Amino acid sequence: MATSRDYGLGEFDFPRGWFMIGAASEATRIPAAIRYFGKDLVLYRGESGTPYVVDAYCPHMGAHLARNSTSYIVRDGEHVEGESIRCPFHGWRFGTDGACNHIPYSDFIPKAAKLQTYPVVERAGILWLWHDPEGLAPDVDLANFGGHYGEPGWVEWKIDYMGDLNSHGIEIVDNMADFGHFVPIHGATDWQYFANDFKEGHLHQYYSAGHRTLTANPEDMLVLDTWYEGPGFLQSEMAGTFDSFIMIANTPVEDGVTRSWHALMVKVHDGSRETTAEDRALALAYQEGSRLAFAQDVEIWANKRACLNPLAIPADGPYGKVRTWYRQFYNPRDKAPEFQARVNGLHVTLDKRPGHKAA
Repeated sequence: MATSRDYGLGEFDFPRGWFMIGAASEATRIPAAIRYFGKDLVLYRGESGTPYVVDAYCPHMGAHLARNSTSYIVRDGEHVEGESIRCPFHGWRFGTDGACNHIPYSDFIPKAAKLQTYPVVERAGILWLWHDPEGLAPDVDLANFGGHYGEPGWVEWKIDYMGDLNSHGIEIVDNMADFGHFVPIHGATDWQYFANDFKEGHLHQYYSAGHRTLTANPEDMLVLDTWYEGPGFLQSEMAGTFDSFIMIANTPVEDGVTRSWHALMVKVHDGSRETTAEDRALALAYQEGSRLAFAQDVEIWANKRACLNPLAIPADGPYGKVRTWYRQFYNPRDKAPEFQARVNGLHVTLDKRPGHKAA
């Protein structure tokens, strides 16, 4: 298992950005223990339905806020009160700002009685957490996933958990440049175009080729605009047998251990009629085809050694640019423009379109 320092990514062990921490259904009024970014955390919903994430251990005497079933705080239904969470050990209660706002046996509350809190947004059926090693507020908005979630004619995705991989996130993001793997791993055919566009905090991959399973006819093209808005998740608008929208998330659990999910929304009609059970079945079958394609990547990542320095050739694609782009999230926010300036622009790996040439 290689770490961020082994890859020479920067000052921080974990990156800055929005990250998936689970399906929306995983946040309930019963506090749950979770672990990301090398930290024990607690996820819960307040009475308003708002999800919250806080550090797991009470600053009073170190009790875990979620791992308890026998305390009378838990048995009496006092574990979550309003939007606040109580420690099952002594009943200290912490509000949404992390500060202790009630001690059952004391009017005095020390200022140091405070939990670290993390911004959480629930969107598209998923919980997203903002992580920043500098403790700064989000400086980028969370994506809206094409606006397709809940849009008429689109079948919403289900969440496919792909596993906890002993692989650093950089090895997953490498795929954005990896032209060479698409034929043996994904069954690409009849290549037309492959390019990467580096745009500050965004990284795009433009792809046009046939596909063995995701196009209805051998002569049809699979056309994708795939991009990262930060280091934590991929989005892709895909035109194939159906128009669809892919999301692939990778979130660090430990430094060098990554949790991965896949999801796919499918457009089954133009929105002028009701979506039927048959529509949903078609969409789920198409999602399964996409999941199986991604599972081919996951199998490689789960069984490879760390690649600290790729033995790259020009036809592979711009691995070096991708890794430089990725480094901006492992260094102080004010240094990001330095990394962006080194890579910004379009890099064309292959262009066989009539009348065009690869740059």
